[in-house]
Amino acid sequence: MKKIIAIIPARYASTRFPGKPLALVNGIPMIIRVMRQAAKVFSDVCIATDDERIYDKAVEMGGKAVMTSASHRSGTDRCLEALTKYQKESGKIFDVVLNVQGDEPYIKPEQLKTLANCFNDSSVDIATLVKRCKSLAEVNDPNRPKVVVDKFWNALCFSRSVIPFFRGGELNDEVVRKTDYFMHVGLYGYTAKTLAAVCAMPQSFLEKTENLEQLRWLENGYKIRVAESSYESYSVDTPEDLDRLNKMQLK
Repeated sequence: MKKIIAIIPARYASTRFPGKPLALVNGIPMIIRVMRQAAKVFSDVCIATDDERIYDKAVEMGGKAVMTSASHRSGTDRCLEALTKYQKESGKIFDVVLNVQGDEPYIKPEQLKTLANCFNDSSVDIATLVKRCKSLAEVNDPNRPKVVVDKFWNALCFSRSVIPFFRGGELNDEVVRKTDYFMHVGLYGYTAKTLAAVCAMPQSFLEKTENLEQLRWLENGYKIRVAESSYESYSVDTPEDLDRLNKMQLK
């Protein structure tokens, strides 16, 4: 049985939404909602932050947190530092790290289990989730990266553009629903060894071009196992997203 830790990277500074992790989602700080959802699946859940306000709130609400550097270029790098510190403080050693997005307050425990189950295959180094696109609007949205997979459910490519290109006429909602267009669900899992390796790699051309760090891993020869999830994602990128989410009154 592999030992798994869920790490939730959270930084206070944000161009579009400063203080987002502490924004209230139906009365509860967003980062705390994510933490509680992850704790339904894993006994070890840690918030990794560079801000004392987030750290203090996590501890106040009964969670575990570690302070990390403010200079990290990505949540993946923050996860590696958090893993190192958490292992040292707890005396535990983990085989797999799940990078859980701090702006998905209603992430489903079933999604986390699906991602974790990818590592039942000992050949898997990195895993992530995808969801079938249901509309042309989703396919065309550059904020929702698309994924092409092979027949073994490994990712072939990620892009903010429409992939695969549809050459059979007009791409519309009906065609999208009948075709395998997948969008990325921003959860990652890595073996601890692989996490350290990918963080040591310099940024790649494709990564810089699309602003998608997973392209660096593909460019360096890593396979990314993909699992499908049917659950809706409710990510919060802006204050407007938060307003819409609060009006939905989800549980």
